[in-house]
Amino acid sequence: MHPPTEIRLHRAERRLEIAFAEERFSLPAEYLRVESPSAEVQGHGPGERRWVAGARGVGIAAVEPVGNYAVRILFDDGHDSGIYSWAYLRQLAREQERRWREYLQALAAQGLSRDR
Repeated sequence: MHPPTEIRLHRAERRLEIAFAEERFSLPAEYLRVESPSAEVQGHGPGERRWVAGARGVGIAAVEPVGNYAVRILFDDGHDSGIYSWAYLRQLAREQERRWREYLQALAAQGLSRDR
């Protein structure tokens, strides 16, 4: 997987814009936070996924490169342990509608909210 040609953080809009040679994506900070690839969110195995509630207002404090294959996103709620590979970021962008719908359904099923 080739690295992005551009990564731009839009703090005020709480979005991360990522451009690959043939595609450009704009991903909301809240979405990136609730889909963090960290073990804290994804768990250590099947069925261990934890849904993040109260992330509606989360922003991105910084984006740090990790070698030539990923970035680490530091969120303003203190979460900073997810390593987002280029492939994972592209997957998140392409699956955003479905994943977001599943997230909202999971929150509702657990009586949780996007608000803090």
